[in-house]
Amino acid sequence: MKKRIPIIILILILLAGLSCTYSINEKEYAAVRQFGRIIAVKSEPGLQFKVPFIQNVQKISAATKIYDIPASDVITKDKKTMIADNYVLWYVSDPTAYIKTLNAVDNRAIERIEAAVYNATKNVISSMTQDEIIAARGENLTSMITERSNSGMASYGITILQSQIKTLDLPDDNKEAVYERMISERQNIAASYTAEGSAEAQKIRNSTDKETAVMKAEASRQAAVLEAEGESRYMEILQDAYNTEEKAEFYNFIRSLDAFKASMNGENKTIILDKDSEIAKIIYGLGLED
Repeated sequence: MKKRIPIIILILILLAGLSCTYSINEKEYAAVRQFGRIIAVKSEPGLQFKVPFIQNVQKISAATKIYDIPASDVITKDKKTMIADNYVLWYVSDPTAYIKTLNAVDNRAIERIEAAVYNATKNVISSMTQDEIIAARGENLTSMITERSNSGMASYGITILQSQIKTLDLPDDNKEAVYERMISERQNIAASYTAEGSAEAQKIRNSTDKETAVMKAEASRQAAVLEAEGESRYMEILQDAYNTEEKAEFYNFIRSLDAFKASMNGENKTIILDKDSEIAKIIYGLGLED
């Protein structure tokens, strides 16, 4: 019996030691309660101490959670029905409020989050036309829905990091009509761009043709001027070269030789000449004077 007493005391000491310590992991809150009332909330990882048998600890996850919200119908500003399928990223930002309002039950938090996101999505979509929604798909739409989803969630100790629309689709009964309208609109836009491009191309061609015609006319004018100037200079040179009787006779002699040479082309070499012609005089070896 005396041997058992130390063992019992050792066990009691060990139990007392275990009951006065607890550990906190990363991404975790520890709410310390005393007689049911929260007296402290700790989040630093490691070993912590509490008063045994008087205080107890309630642990709450501080990790970011993802929840896939069921798809729901929403109505646009222009009374078009669309199907929104969201997911949400959320975490507990105020563990005290989370315990007091929802008793730290995640399923209750999910209910509040689902209602908040649905209302936010419905309000955002209903404030925009279908075309505006399609144009705004992406970060703009996400930021608007996330901002509205967070309204009132602070009272539950919850923060929504992101409320993202995975798909924003049309009901099957009017998809085809919308697609056909979108295709028609884009075809009209393409036709408009093509017409504008063709008109601009024609303007450029007309301008280029006009400039080309002006340049050709100016080139022809300059060529005619240069040709006239050349002819004038040529005549001046000839006049200077044959301004005496002897030079004129020599010029006629050269011209006769050129004519004789030109007449000898082809197979027929027979030439009938007047005996008084300059060429006949050359052939018979006569002089140029009478």
